[in-house]
Amino acid sequence: MAKTKATIYNVAMRADVSLATVSRTLNNPEKVKKETREKVLKVIEELGYKPNAFARGLASRRSTSVAVMVPDMTRSSIAEMVNGIAIEARKYNYSLILYVLKDEYEEESEMLKEVVASQADGILYMNDEINEQQYQMLNKIKEDYTIPIILANTLYPYENKLTTVSIDYYKAGYEITKELIEEGRKNIYMLTTARKYMVNDLKESGYLKAIDEANLEPHIYRTSGDISINTVHFDELYLEAGKKLDGVVAVRDSIAVSFINSMISKGRKVPKDISVFGFQNTKYASLSRPRLSCIDIPITDIGVKAMSLLKQEIDGNISKQKYFELPHSIIHRDTTKK
Repeated sequence: MAKTKATIYNVAMRADVSLATVSRTLNNPEKVKKETREKVLKVIEELGYKPNAFARGLASRRSTSVAVMVPDMTRSSIAEMVNGIAIEARKYNYSLILYVLKDEYEEESEMLKEVVASQADGILYMNDEINEQQYQMLNKIKEDYTIPIILANTLYPYENKLTTVSIDYYKAGYEITKELIEEGRKNIYMLTTARKYMVNDLKESGYLKAIDEANLEPHIYRTSGDISINTVHFDELYLEAGKKLDGVVAVRDSIAVSFINSMISKGRKVPKDISVFGFQNTKYASLSRPRLSCIDIPITDIGVKAMSLLKQEIDGNISKQKYFELPHSIIHRDTTKK
């Protein structure tokens, strides 16, 4: 069996010191007490730990790098946000280190430790959802290692100590549902994900408020972002709802476009028979035929703002304001009557 490569975490745990102490021992040994330094060096020798060249190079210069943690680079919205971050980062000559998050908490924990070891100046964390364990770990990293952290389009539902940049998803969900009602639609479905996400819960709450105000029956339909899965689901939905279904709010543009394609293949016309709104205004919205009406989330601007706030915190300018809400708008194209 191949021997597992020793990491800086293994060294810190065996020597019973912090990651920062191990790093200082390697890069600035004169700043570490002789007794501690000798203990760390002994463990390094025992474990055969070999620090990478990047870590050693930090001894002579500031890292000027930012860790960007994303859920999935295949999604258009994530790529757009990273682009916004890169635009702002270039102003400060910062480089980006990209980490793609794992579904398993244990693997993500290891990744966060990796980020700390890289000595990045700050962390930009973007995900559809952040659970209690993830939030507590991020908070611990910020407090123990004084690494600034910004949540970009990531919402934590409880008391949040981390600076957050997002939009009002509740209001956005309410507004587009209300527009469909004003069109005269009576059987409006919300197409959301089977997996629960905070941002989608807020969209759903806005939808339900508008539906309740109009005394209509709510229809929440849970599916997947995977086309091979949601196409089957939409076939089932058509059999279930038939021609009664006349309006749709989809939590992602890709889900909305997949739904439109499914309905057109069954002879239903958009928007004559069904009006459809998407959420995000990604490239899918313009490329679809008919072109998709949707909420325009300023994805690039969120990335720019998040990076700007992170730079401020890196420089020691900590804002008392913890939540920054950017404005959204509604883009009307060909899938709605307005």
